[in-house]
Amino acid sequence: MYDRATIHVRGGSGGNGSASFRREKHVARGGPDGGDGGRGGNVWLIAARQIRDLTPFRYKVHIRGQNGGHGAGANKRGRDGEDVVVETPIGTEVRDKASGELIADLVVEGQKALIAAGGEGGRGNLCFVSSIRRAPHFAERGLAGEERSLLLNLKLLADIGLVGLPNAGKSSLLAALTRARPKVAPYPFTTLEPNLGTLMLDERQIVLADIPGLIEGASEGAGLGHRFLAHIERTTALLYVVDVSAGAENAAEAVRTVHAELAAFNAALAGRPAVCALNKIDLTDEASLAAAAAAVGATGPTWVAPPLPVSAARHEGLDAVVQAIGPALAAGPPPPAPARGAAPVLRPQDERVGDFAVERDQQGPYRVRGAALERLVAKADLDNEEAVRYLQEVMERAGVSDALRRAGAQPGDTVLIGDEEFEFE
Repeated sequence: MYDRATIHVRGGSGGNGSASFRREKHVARGGPDGGDGGRGGNVWLIAARQIRDLTPFRYKVHIRGQNGGHGAGANKRGRDGEDVVVETPIGTEVRDKASGELIADLVVEGQKALIAAGGEGGRGNLCFVSSIRRAPHFAERGLAGEERSLLLNLKLLADIGLVGLPNAGKSSLLAALTRARPKVAPYPFTTLEPNLGTLMLDERQIVLADIPGLIEGASEGAGLGHRFLAHIERTTALLYVVDVSAGAENAAEAVRTVHAELAAFNAALAGRPAVCALNKIDLTDEASLAAAAAAVGATGPTWVAPPLPVSAARHEGLDAVVQAIGPALAAGPPPPAPARGAAPVLRPQDERVGDFAVERDQQGPYRVRGAALERLVAKADLDNEEAVRYLQEVMERAGVSDALRRAGAQPGDTVLIGDEEFEFE
């Protein structure tokens, strides 16, 4: 089971605007008629039940939206790039690789998340006509789409999480309770990947998650503990599986160890309603079993029922475990709601070119920061003198030169706006 993946996503680039003029018979001096470029396609993730894990992302690492079409004469707008929608398992958490920022938490089937926005299309020369600029010979370039690396982390969505030390019999109990067929063997760490199984309880389908055995230090990553514990982080209740064949004190110590690791990883997880299955009763006597039940019952978890004796190997005591699961689920927290991650937006509607700030680090170049201004510079065709003059006019009206002078800029100083470098005059 692949529960982690790294992908690189990029929205489609916007199309360039067109610097075109009417060319018609009997029209000697046709005016500008260049159309705008189309926007680039977005990249989306959508939670889909038919996708079980992140295996598809082993082969599909680079995902890119379609580029927008360029504008053309006769005021023809370029086509918009098509969006790319990629299916991912329910329970996938999406984070920015560089910052660790949560982008989306896809916990509901059909839930979509925008993970890379397409770039804006450039404006054609028809948009720059004014009373003093009757025939502009320039147009804007389209913007590149948003580009980022993302970490995908799958956290299984299950009602009940089976926890316990290695070789406690969790996989055997899962197989006995459900139709799941995990690998079962008489040695520790037989289970190396989480397993899911389902059972019917009062006409409701209950999902059980069996994770590999926990060891001391699992909350700090020992034995890949972080990865395993994440799969039960969303569960409503817990089912502790304890090997009672080694005696009462060992059984109680096993519960204390597991509970401590859960608390260290997530205090809320350790406080979930819990059921305890005292497994392997076929390998102990009644007196030892009674002592183990008393010792385990006095430990820290929030038990919803007394510890229940079971034998997964002989399918004994299973009905009592199933009946105890109902009250545990009723006492647990509600299912997780979709988390609201940061939505990538390239052009908020309330941005203005005049909203900027001037910064300088020690004796380095001056940096002018402002989303709308940086976008305007990025779209400008700096190889076209007329386009440069238009950009200078807009920046003068916005007060950029005055702000630089107030900040101490002198003629000849370097000024950075976005990815472009200018000389202050």
